Amino acid sequence: MEAELERVAPRGRQGPFVDDCPSRVVLNHVANRWGTLIVTSLHQGPMRFHQLRDNIGGISEKMLSQNLRLLIRDGLIDRTVESSTPPRVSYALTPLGRELASLLRTLIDWITCRTDDIVAAQQRYDRAAGESA
Repeated sequence: MEAELERVAPRGRQGPFVDDCPSRVVLNHVANRWGTLIVTSLHQGPMRFHQLRDNIGGISEKMLSQNLRLLIRDGLIDRTVESSTPPRVSYALTPLGRELASLLRTLIDWITCRTDDIVAAQQRYDRAAGESA
């Protein structure tokens, strides 16, 4: 994994550090707030649309639909339609999506653990900025 990461390091200006690299599109889909939360939610297992919507506070149905389409196109999520009345649609991570979800879970866990420290830093910054204005 480290060798793979070194391949895209800024030293050689490869990967998303290059303007026209297609990886920037994927980074945009995955690293936005909704993409990250959708992928990590599905790490728990397959979910139906309304379960995903309810699991991710604040996401509209439109945003969920748009992001699901992008992540399905990127090969990170599978959409399965069960032939029943009415049809049941569920979403699950692909093997590629599961790999990504593990990495994102680590990031989310770190953010959750460090939120108090980050908020305190923001408050210090805001106070200092207010004093210098």
